[in-house]
Amino acid sequence: MKRSLSFRLSILLIMYTGAILIIASIAMIHATHYHFQLYGNEMEESHHSTDLLNSHLEQAIIQSIGLTIGGALSIALILSIYIARRISSPLIGMRNLTLVMAGGERDVRLPLKGAPKDELDELATSINHLAEQLQQQEQLRIAMTENIAHELRTPLTTLNSYLAAIQDGVWEPTPERIQSSREEIFRLIQLVQDLEELQIFSSSDFSLSRKAVPLQRSIEQVMGLMRPSFKEHEIQLSEGYIPCATILADESRLVQIWTNILSNALKFTPKGGNVRLDGEIMADSVLITVTDSGIGIPAEDLPHIFERFYRVEKSRNRKMGGGGLGLAITKTLLERHGGQVWAESDEGVGTQIHVKLPIVQ
Repeated sequence: MKRSLSFRLSILLIMYTGAILIIASIAMIHATHYHFQLYGNEMEESHHSTDLLNSHLEQAIIQSIGLTIGGALSIALILSIYIARRISSPLIGMRNLTLVMAGGERDVRLPLKGAPKDELDELATSINHLAEQLQQQEQLRIAMTENIAHELRTPLTTLNSYLAAIQDGVWEPTPERIQSSREEIFRLIQLVQDLEELQIFSSSDFSLSRKAVPLQRSIEQVMGLMRPSFKEHEIQLSEGYIPCATILADESRLVQIWTNILSNALKFTPKGGNVRLDGEIMADSVLITVTDSGIGIPAEDLPHIFERFYRVEKSRNRKMGGGGLGLAITKTLLERHGGQVWAESDEGVGTQIHVKLPIVQ
């Protein structure tokens, strides 16, 4: 049974008070009984009964007070040492752990024994959870740095080789080669823009210009804009039931969300495939599902597809997509709107992207 630290300290203080009362009672009874026995024995040999009685009562009170104070100090000393060690020991361990973490080590953990029993155990559990999160963030930072370096290196290397070949007279500066160079420059510009957007959306200073937006209008606007691209790639884009719901959202960012999701489905759906968009009302929210008949996502990759720069195709084939920021931007924007996004997929069958947004009642 879980008991709070304050409850445990209260029990110890109650026990301490009870022990003092018991010691005081025993000391008073014993000292009084002892001195009354002495008084009875001395009464047989002396006629100064009043003086003897006062003397023995005074000694009995002094002795009982002395025994009570001595017992109380002993118990207080033992109890203080126990409480100090009980509280300070885990706190010192937590302090040492945080100093180690501040030094750069992220794989250290506090030892835990079973379920948390009090607030100190809960604090230790929270620190361990924080250490795990910091370790994950460190791994993500390293991976993101490597990804950014790779994304920048590839177009820059291509551009450098093109310009070197033209400078050396190996290539003629034909319109096709100039166009290839411009495409690499465009990829760099797009990557920088995506990074800037993601940083802005993740900032605490970023705010949405929210207003009541009809869900159907925002979806049909994006589908109308993207149908030519789907038709060009010979992929069927269809629309199922879209609820007549109103969302409190930034309309331009909402359009960006649908564009990113449909663009992602377009990239990974082969020629002759299909992409379908459906919706349903769920209590105080609306659920939009984008289903494609694409290549699917392996189970081990599925939890990571909304991370920055994460791409399922490890070869980083540029034909298959951009820098891996589209879904990360989508997730950040949806969270800013109070929504959620998650994915389900069967490798080789297709993928479903689910978007859940609160609606205006």
